[in-house]
Amino acid sequence: MNRIYFDNAATTALDKEVLDAMLPYMTTNFGNPSSIYSYGRESRLAIETARKTVARLLNAHPGEIFFTSGGTESNNTAILSAIRDLGCKHIITSAIEHHAVLHTVEHYGCGEEVTSHFVKLLPDGHVNLADLEFQLSSHKERCLVTLMHANNEIGNILDIDAVGTLCKKHNAIFHSDCVQTVGHYPLDLRKTPVHFISAAGHKFHGPKGIGILYVNDNIKVKPFIFGGGQERNMRAGTENLYGIVGFAKALELAMKNYEKDSKYIQSLKTYMIEKLKNNIKGVQFNGDQEGKCLYTVLSVAFPKTERSEMILFNLDINHICVSGGSACSSGADQDSHVIRAINNNPNLVTVRFSFSKYNTRQEVEAVVAKLQELI
Repeated sequence: MNRIYFDNAATTALDKEVLDAMLPYMTTNFGNPSSIYSYGRESRLAIETARKTVARLLNAHPGEIFFTSGGTESNNTAILSAIRDLGCKHIITSAIEHHAVLHTVEHYGCGEEVTSHFVKLLPDGHVNLADLEFQLSSHKERCLVTLMHANNEIGNILDIDAVGTLCKKHNAIFHSDCVQTVGHYPLDLRKTPVHFISAAGHKFHGPKGIGILYVNDNIKVKPFIFGGGQERNMRAGTENLYGIVGFAKALELAMKNYEKDSKYIQSLKTYMIEKLKNNIKGVQFNGDQEGKCLYTVLSVAFPKTERSEMILFNLDINHICVSGGSACSSGADQDSHVIRAINNNPNLVTVRFSFSKYNTRQEVEAVVAKLQELI
């Protein structure tokens, strides 16, 4: 049996066109972008062209785009910058953020100088905006709000404009982890009231080890890595040249094919929901699966039995790649902090299926047939 890969929210396959764009910078055009001779100038030009491409696609200014090693670094940097450089003394986040946000908030927001608090969630896993406004209005000190645009486990999509408007009203800094939405949805950062967003190339068929941090022009932050003068003196270290070229190419392809690809992937998800409802008794879905939700992610809760408890392990043996939650815990049958926060039912076992343009209806049918057999 061929391997079926349904864990695209963890990482995606590198697009052939992206690899083709990267290869020259791995072979002939290998110059250090900081060198002044022609090899270096060619590399520098490739980076700045990529930056302009990314900025154009996100409707941002090229000076607002900083290349990083990925979503985790970008999230860490945004949170640290908000505290260190922008005077935020209180952090409002949610219990269902990625660990790259939760652990960073825990690190910085546990002392007397900086405090933190979770916003309440609605039963379907969406952020309670009324509680967010209440929390913002009840803090005199400046707040940082860090809420993800779309949840990587259940797929719920945040009303980013509504949150941004509330933050503006209360003079709060707003950071959004957009790792699951950049490359999957058109974003207009000129119109969205947000100070920082994070993204990672490997979530939309780009390379691993490359991401961006968007920093709105209206705020000024200090360098996040010290050393050389790279990234306009903000992030020292020789740039990940071919990663940067690959990120821009992947984003360009993703946005060019957005309408076609999103429609196709949504049809796979809808088809799988139908097949599961019709073939597996007692199946449930976590989050707002048929409402404001990622078209790429389907979080399924199966009734807990002796057989379903080993579901991830048994699917793996049958060459089907899925996860129990985020990629951090996909190999082990650990409790997901997201599922615990929204649906703490010990009689259910959660599996996350996440799709890409490379998946097929035949694969959906094969996976549902295997699930019937295993459960």
